[in-house]
Amino acid sequence: MTGVDVVRGQNDLLKGVDWRVEPDQRWVVLGPNGAGKTTLMQLAAALMHPTRGEVRLLGETLGAVDVFELRPRIGITSASLAQRIGPEEKTGDVVVSAGYAVVGRWRERYDVHDLTRAGILMQQWGVAQYAHRAFGTLSEGERKRAQIARALMPDPELLILDEPGAGLDLGGREDLVARLSDLARYHYAPAQVLVTHHVEEIPPGYTHALLLRDGEVVASGAADDVLTAAMLSDTFGLALSLTRTNGRFTARRASQ
Repeated sequence: MTGVDVVRGQNDLLKGVDWRVEPDQRWVVLGPNGAGKTTLMQLAAALMHPTRGEVRLLGETLGAVDVFELRPRIGITSASLAQRIGPEEKTGDVVVSAGYAVVGRWRERYDVHDLTRAGILMQQWGVAQYAHRAFGTLSEGERKRAQIARALMPDPELLILDEPGAGLDLGGREDLVARLSDLARYHYAPAQVLVTHHVEEIPPGYTHALLLRDGEVVASGAADDVLTAAMLSDTFGLALSLTRTNGRFTARRASQ
């Protein structure tokens, strides 16, 4: 993204954003509510065009490419996508149908390769035993993991995880973070972008960080340089302390 603005009415959702993600990088995007994180992800997923500036995705420029050809190359999980999944859909169908870029199974035909890949991904993400269960009967953690298996189904070049830890209990969060950490370290995995409000949800192995506030970039670069108490304090408008233990972060309000 180069000089990207997104304007809606009188509101600047993003202002002057410059950002570059390389294939082998794993990015976390942090910021308070209203910072522009969701808007940024919609651009990255080819679901929105910028008002000004240039967005290039996987070698193509938004506005000069058929986004319906581009979108299957991008895997995404988000609350809005989850809301489109019918609660009665079988979990296995939710995963395998991503190969056709549809939500839920209709009249598509899937070959052995598709079904095998879906089965392997569901096994890797701990939901294989729920393949024939209705998606709506799964726990929140199980639904989140099924959505990630779905996002990986078309073998994307870019994986976008928009607040995958939202709504999870402690056990669900820790299980998800561990699985995402394994994926981050897998050499052949796609470029990854994870959006969160909480540094505790950053998986070890994530290499870069982007901090947003009021639609503007506060800091962007290597995680070790960006994820500091000073930078986070600027981002969230509150004096924070930051600790790191075994690759995991914890943030607290700084003592007076």
